[in-house]
Amino acid sequence: MIPFSILDLSPITEGSDAAQSFRNSLDLAQHGERWGYQRYWLAEHHGMPGIASAATAILIGHIAAGTSQIRVGAGGIMLPNHSPLVIAEQFGTLESLFPGRIDLGLGRAPGSDQLTARALRRNLATDADQFPQDVVELMDYLSSEPKRAGRGLLAVPGAGLNVPIWILGSSLFGAQLAAALGLPYAFASHFAPAQMMQAIALYRATFKPSAQLQKPYVMLGFNVFAADTDAQAQLLATSMQQAFINLRSGHPKRLQPPKADYLQQLGPQEHAMLEQVLSCSAIGSPATVARQLQAFIAHTGADELMITSQIFEHAARLRSYQITAELQTA
Repeated sequence: MIPFSILDLSPITEGSDAAQSFRNSLDLAQHGERWGYQRYWLAEHHGMPGIASAATAILIGHIAAGTSQIRVGAGGIMLPNHSPLVIAEQFGTLESLFPGRIDLGLGRAPGSDQLTARALRRNLATDADQFPQDVVELMDYLSSEPKRAGRGLLAVPGAGLNVPIWILGSSLFGAQLAAALGLPYAFASHFAPAQMMQAIALYRATFKPSAQLQKPYVMLGFNVFAADTDAQAQLLATSMQQAFINLRSGHPKRLQPPKADYLQQLGPQEHAMLEQVLSCSAIGSPATVARQLQAFIAHTGADELMITSQIFEHAARLRSYQITAELQTA
C-alpha cells in the first residue's frame, strides 16, 4: 500500500467543547504515530460550530510537541486570510521548534462563510486573486536566498528553513499552480471529488521539476469509516452525513451522534448530494474497507492518501484509524 496520513478538523461533538477536541486530537496523533501514519494535518476553518482548528499553527505546535516522529502540518492554511510574511514566521517558528517535521499546505478558499471571510481578510475582491503571487512570496521568505531580503523584508525565523510547501485544491486551478511551481499537490476529494481525475491528469501532464520536487506527487483526501462490521461502520458514517447536510443547508452544527435509519429519512436531493460529495469514501468492515481502498488507489494512481474519519465517539474514531493502518501493512 501507499503511505497513509491523517487529516483532522479537531471536531467538536454535540455536548462537548474545543478543549476536549484538542485532547482528542493529540491522542489521535499519538496513536497515529504508533500505527505508522506518515503525517498529521490540521485544517483552517473559521466560524464553524463543529470545527476547533481555527488557530491552525498553534494547534500544529501542540500536536508536534506531543509527538516525536510523525510529520505535522496544515492541510491547509487558507493563504488569502493571511499575510505571507506572517505565515512564513509562524511556520519558520514551528520548523525551528520541530526540525524536519513540519508541512505547509496552502489553499485559496476562505475556509469560512463570506461574512467571516470579510472579517478575516478585509478585501474579498482581490485577496483570493492574489493567491499565486502570495504563494511565490511565501516560498521566497522561506528560501535560502530570499530576494525580498534585499528590500529589507526577512522572515525571522523562516529564511533558509525551506519548509515543504504543498498546494491544496478542489479544482483545476490548484493543479495548474502546483504543476507550474513544481510542488506536491493535495486534492480535496474527500468532500469535492467532481474534478479529481481531471485535476490529477492536468497536474501530472504539466508538472515542472523544482528544487523541492523532481516528479509529480499526488495526495488525495479519502473518507474512511471502518468498524468491526459493515452495519456498525454505516451507522458511524451517519454523523458525517448529517454534518454535510447541515452545512449545505446553511445550518452547520457540532458533530452529531450517529442516527439509525438516517438515510431513510432523507429525500432524493439529499441522497444525490451525499452520493456526490462522499463518493471518495470507504465504509465497512476491514475486508470491505480494504477492497474500497485498493480500488480507489488503482483508479487514481495516488502517491499518498490523506485519511479523514469524522466519527462522533473518540474510541470509535481511533478504532477506524487503527483498522485503516493495519490494512496499510497487511
